[in-house]
Amino acid sequence: MSEQTKYTEDNIRSLDWKEHIRMRPGMYIGKLGDGSSADDGIYILIKEVIDNSIDEYVMGAGKTIEISVKDKVVTVRDYGRGIPLGKVVDVVSKMNTGGKYDSRAFKKSVGLNGVGTKAVNALSSHFKVQSVRDNKSKIAEFEQGNLTLDDKIQDSSLRKGTKVSFTPDEIIFNNYKYRNEYIIKMIKNYVYLNTGLTILFNGEKYYSENGLKDLLEENIAEEDMVYPIIHLQGDDIEIALTHSKSQYSEEFHSFVNGQHTTQGGTHQNAFREAVVKTVRDFFGKNYEASDVRKSVVSAISVKVMEPVFESQTKTKLGSTEMGGKLPTVRTFILDFVKRNLDNYLHKNPATAEQMQKKILQAERERKDLSGIRKLARDRAKKANLHNKKLRDCRVHLGDMKKDNRLDSTLFITEGDSASGSITKSRNVNTQAVFSLRGKPLNSFGMSKKIVYENEEFNLLQAALNIEDGIENLRYNNIVIATDADVDGMHIRLLLITFFLQFFPELIKEGHLFILDTPLFRVRDKKETFYCYSETEKQNAIKKLRGKPEMTRFKGLGEISPDEFANFIGDSIRLDPVMLDKEMSIEQLLTFYMGKNTPDRQKFIINNLKVELDLVEEV
Repeated sequence: MSEQTKYTEDNIRSLDWKEHIRMRPGMYIGKLGDGSSADDGIYILIKEVIDNSIDEYVMGAGKTIEISVKDKVVTVRDYGRGIPLGKVVDVVSKMNTGGKYDSRAFKKSVGLNGVGTKAVNALSSHFKVQSVRDNKSKIAEFEQGNLTLDDKIQDSSLRKGTKVSFTPDEIIFNNYKYRNEYIIKMIKNYVYLNTGLTILFNGEKYYSENGLKDLLEENIAEEDMVYPIIHLQGDDIEIALTHSKSQYSEEFHSFVNGQHTTQGGTHQNAFREAVVKTVRDFFGKNYEASDVRKSVVSAISVKVMEPVFESQTKTKLGSTEMGGKLPTVRTFILDFVKRNLDNYLHKNPATAEQMQKKILQAERERKDLSGIRKLARDRAKKANLHNKKLRDCRVHLGDMKKDNRLDSTLFITEGDSASGSITKSRNVNTQAVFSLRGKPLNSFGMSKKIVYENEEFNLLQAALNIEDGIENLRYNNIVIATDADVDGMHIRLLLITFFLQFFPELIKEGHLFILDTPLFRVRDKKETFYCYSETEKQNAIKKLRGKPEMTRFKGLGEISPDEFANFIGDSIRLDPVMLDKEMSIEQLLTFYMGKNTPDRQKFIINNLKVELDLVEEV
């Protein structure tokens, strides 16, 4: 028998809990990432620890949570009941151990399966937990899940509660960096869903009095609302909604037991259906569902007993039951929306009138577009058969059962040489490439019609599968990969304008990025360094000493495919495109892409920085 086919007892081995988590981290925290995306593993680690503190608050224990992130060390301190002192080590290091299996202590918990803190522990180079209760304290410390300190229970004058500190392991998370914007967004969601809770992050206070109403106000400027936010609350359910004047597609924020279900699920589907049904019944008109939901900006939060999620990271609800003697999720939401939204519209005729006007406007626009949309779809189908613009990958965001679906990426490139380099060096499983012919059209101020009339925009929309909203988005990461010169910057701006104008939720949900590529290559016969800044270049020169060879990259096309693999693989550097809350999308586009040339010139002059010539001789 050959070595290849030998299969004996020696081939069988059992992994202990921490080995399994470290070997298969994706099963527990989704993708690893480097911190450039909100769903990267380092943020899931923080979330898993905070979830336990939130569950304490929900149970009426501890109204304040303190969080700090300093030099990659994360600390979360709550003032809840504290972990039972005799079980501190077990709770953070034994699988299937936790208080949430006891439904008397935790009725509608998020972290039911007892895996979260164990995953954080196993994936941290250092992990410390301290519990205080009954004027006594217990501390335990771990390294990569291995217990290094099991302190005795001691007397303590500290306030009761739990304190967890951890440092994500750099062996697992390469070259990572925390971005405060993502942590703050997570924290804001927690306070919106738990009115009365105060979270302190690096000393900054976050608190919400109006729940989901505050969340919507964070996501849509007041001047962009068609009518004031409708905010309705009941037992185990809360909803908020309005329509946007400028946004084309629908935007839903959904939550289960305080968990942000970014992939939606049974509750979100029921809510979308309920809004359409209630509006049709109220106005006595059989409006198209897409016309009712067009431009809607809304949020729903439900509490379910023992929720079933479709993955460990809990981004999509699979439950159909509310739990106990309650009706199904769908019936519960339909009944609540039907009764309460209908009542609200009867009591607020001005809002009802504004809503109907918006629906009729959507209907007119849809009919105006119907002819050109059919032509564009036919053109896109033909182009997809013969089109060389899109070089697709095998795994897509909709493949719920595939571990690496969150790595699915579309690079948008310009020019044949750059597209060629990326295409030859990409990972064909998860990385697709879309090639632009040249500079795309400036779509500022144009209607949705232009997306169908412009072949390039239409094909890009078809490639992303976002014509009817981003629910069926095919790639988790949309990466603009252009040269770092004036033309490349202009193309970036035009593409960002396109997404802001027609698909802003792609940016709001953290799907759009800029590819960071190296400016220099510094090497000698033994080592090569790729440098993304003047500082990195100088450091590389010092490390290599002597007179190393230095190359200045002027464009993506001149980087060979073999080298390009280094920049789009595990060490890829991405800069997320984020929206500034202080400025609405309309204001933003008007300022940067509108006809206010003198204002823009003044801004550029006042903010101009003179850089050293990067092509200086070494």
